[in-house]
Formats: sequence, C-alpha cells, structure tokens
Amino acid sequence: MSKICFLTGKRFMTGNNVSHANNKTKRKFNVNLHAVTLNSDALKEKFKVKIASSTMRTVNKYGGFDRFLLDSDNSKLSAEAIKIKNKISKKLSPNR
Repeated sequence: MSKICFLTGKRFMTGNNVSHANNKTKRKFNVNLHAVTLNSDALKEKFKVKIASSTMRTVNKYGGFDRFLLDSDNSKLSAEAIKIKNKISKKLSPNR
C-alpha cells in the first residue's frame, strides 16, 4: 500500500530524530492520508482515493473535485489525476 497522495503526489519527508545527547538517527515523516470518495459532477462518477488532509481542505476550498482539477496546474497533479482532468475537460468543453 503506497503512502502517496492520489491528487497531489505528496510523499513522505525525511529527517532526523535528535536525542538529548544530540545523537541523530534517520526517520520518516509520513503524509496524513485518508481514504475518501470524491464525486465528479461532470462525469457522474465516484472515485475512491487516498488523499492527504491538506489536499482535502484545498478541494473544499475550490468548491469540489471537478473545480479543483480544472483549476490546478498539471505539474502539481499526479499522472492518474491528469487523466481524470482530461476526461472532465473533454466532457465540459463544447463543440469537441
């Protein structure tokens, strides 16, 4: 099971545990992932995905899953999210 955000591609960060004696050992800071179901109004589909809590707040800020994908830059989205974005944009664009 991967610990990567489906929409933004956020991964773990690395750092050090530092003891009182200033000994340093490597550690990982995992992403706060949650399994959620996001509804696409344009495609009339539901997507079960694992996304970070920060991404969920951003989706709510944009006003929904479709708006978030359409307003986001492709460089900030994962490969799977770009495929869904292309489907939505084809569905919404007139005379295609």
